[in-house]
Amino acid sequence: QVQLVESGGGLVQAGGSLRLACAASVRAGYDYAMGWFRQAPGKEREVVAAINRSGSTTYYTDSVKGRFTISRDNAKNTMYLQMNSLKPEDTAVYYCAASSRIGVRTHDTMYDYWGQGTQVTVSS
Repeated sequence: QVQLVESGGGLVQAGGSLRLACAASVRAGYDYAMGWFRQAPGKEREVVAAINRSGSTTYYTDSVKGRFTISRDNAKNTMYLQMNSLKPEDTAVYYCAASSRIGVRTHDTMYDYWGQGTQVTVSS
């Protein structure tokens, strides 16, 4: 069983930055691919970014390319999402997730464990 805890959400003005962190309860490095998802009110959950077990391969949804960076520190069992140039449309609850499958996973059905979510609100 893997427990995931997100932190770093909050309220920020458009153009600002936030850094989300996802701490895993067990050794997630090299055992789990991981990803960040978000869900805005009235919308379906969508993948934001994903990373493979070693951190050598990443994926970004088009709307965040060039603004967000996903990374992981396997020694600390922690994954990060650096979010720059934030826009009001980035407002959502952000979730981290872990997948026991190999490679980068972009569909939420491929993930086995989920965090409780952290709210990100971007004001205009």
